[in-house]
Amino acid sequence: MSVLSTVLALVSQLSSVGFRTVARREIERFLRRPKNTFAPPLITNVLYFSVFGVILGQRINTVNDIPYILFILPGLVVLGAISNAFENASFSIFHGRWNRYIEEALTSPLSYSTMVAGYTVAGVVRGLLVGFLIAVVGAVFTSVGVARPFYLVAFGLVITFLFASIGIVGGLWADDWDDLTMMNQFIVRPLVFFGGVFYSLAELPPLLRDLSLLNPMVYMVNGVRYGFLGQSEVDPNVSLVVLAGLTVALVGLNITLFKRGYGLTE
Repeated sequence: MSVLSTVLALVSQLSSVGFRTVARREIERFLRRPKNTFAPPLITNVLYFSVFGVILGQRINTVNDIPYILFILPGLVVLGAISNAFENASFSIFHGRWNRYIEEALTSPLSYSTMVAGYTVAGVVRGLLVGFLIAVVGAVFTSVGVARPFYLVAFGLVITFLFASIGIVGGLWADDWDDLTMMNQFIVRPLVFFGGVFYSLAELPPLLRDLSLLNPMVYMVNGVRYGFLGQSEVDPNVSLVVLAGLTVALVGLNITLFKRGYGLTE
């Protein structure tokens, strides 16, 4: 499936009744459980800002002339947004497989691109909501501004679309709940923590800095940091184009996997 056909297939579904039905069901599912959806990241990030921002920040003071607590805020927003986008999409797919109600969608008149669009957008909504709430928590601890609104919105959409798409792959691949936990806790989160959330790449030895540039999280964290602070250690335009291309490729992969019934009919 070409890039253009993937984009057109996804966009064409956004106004359909089927898309709205799937997306609304998945959005209402996590909105009905705020204690599971919103409370954990809020509590976790209060701890992050308290320990790393306030206590540790008093010793570090600034990074690249930015107050340390403000420097870490974009990375924490990224961590919360992508983790929740991934978790929502992966849970929706795997839960539907586990309880076999996803078969109802597969036998309905819904197209595969409609189903992928619905599950993906629901994950994006959850990721963006959590990211926004984390930014609000950060505003309690420090003054938060938006230096580049376009980049902040663009990176916010791209990274949540990307990880909602990865979540669908995870939901199709997983054999049990432990597989999903492993992907989130032992793959996604470590990559974020080594993606420049708590430190500047300039502080690393040359070899480690070069290796860090292989981590896609570096570009996500710096992209969102550029949106908030107007400062980035990598070119935000290149980062945005590469991440957008990767997102489109994963959406195309998800549509193909649905067509082939991977993880759905086995």
